Amino acid sequence: MNDLKTQLLPASQDAVDQAGELLRQGEVVAIPTETVYGLAASSLNGEAVKKIFSAKGRPQDNPLISHIADLSMLEMVVRDVPQAAYRLAEAFWPGPLTMILPRSEQVADEVCAGLETASVRMPSHPVAQAVIRAAGVPLAAPSANLSGSPSPTTAQDVFADMNGKIPLILDGGACEVGVESTVVSLAGPKPVLLRPGYITKEQLEQVLECEVLLADAVLHPLKQGEKAASPGMKYKHYAPKAEVTILKGPFSAYVSYVEKHCEPGTFCLCFAGEENSLPCPCVLYGHEKAPAEQAQRLFSALRELDARGAERVYARCPEEGGIALAVYNRLLRAAAFRVIEL
Repeated sequence: MNDLKTQLLPASQDAVDQAGELLRQGEVVAIPTETVYGLAASSLNGEAVKKIFSAKGRPQDNPLISHIADLSMLEMVVRDVPQAAYRLAEAFWPGPLTMILPRSEQVADEVCAGLETASVRMPSHPVAQAVIRAAGVPLAAPSANLSGSPSPTTAQDVFADMNGKIPLILDGGACEVGVESTVVSLAGPKPVLLRPGYITKEQLEQVLECEVLLADAVLHPLKQGEKAASPGMKYKHYAPKAEVTILKGPFSAYVSYVEKHCEPGTFCLCFAGEENSLPCPCVLYGHEKAPAEQAQRLFSALRELDARGAERVYARCPEEGGIALAVYNRLLRAAAFRVIEL
């Protein structure tokens, strides 16, 4: 996996066919999805999946999501599919929703990280769909970045992290959603939201016509010894090299705090239009009342902080409901849960 010549190709039909062939041979390929770019390998081939962990530098105790192109592939990944899952699939697939269910015998152990469950979703990005069909199998595909760093939302982001580690990156343009999929577990007595995303808790409850519980690890660190049931639940994740601190409170209090702590190397991660009121260099991640824009912009903003040499970052706090909950969840982990109430 080291010192490969990595091709970065536009996602033409020839490139998709090449990706399918590589995947059938047990290789790893980076592909675009509507959420973030994924590092894909066959979910049925444990040795291929190990190459994902190797390329990412990712511990193997973190489960991976399998991506399918149609419902006929579902039973390769999961079993005992309840009616609730089909209702969610009808409402949100293809799209940025992952469901956790009892695992099938076909899916590789390496995908499930020792759990009795497996995660599955059907991406809506046409290139992701085409590559899954070309490979002919479900594809395990975590975000195509070095473990712990911000997820990639362009092929160039992937190339920066994966050049020399994988044979092929398909360029399908910038990701539309910008944060990873919503993850809901249907493996227990009640549905549980394990990772917020573009599909909101409220939308899930509307379709399921019941309460969806919010896992404690969405807003708090995993407890000592607790296993991650879903990707994105680890303590520190999505993080730039800089130390990020979330400042919670009104903008006037944010300005006052930053003015007192604006040393060389300090940056503000703030909303569009606020930069003229702040004494430090600023990186913007969308408008304050536009959570979908914040989600789409967040990871590229975190990467920009690294590119500009930020050492300390004071981040404006998003809201904590709807799509904004996904933004807050990612920022919490980027900040390793450093939050100051102003």
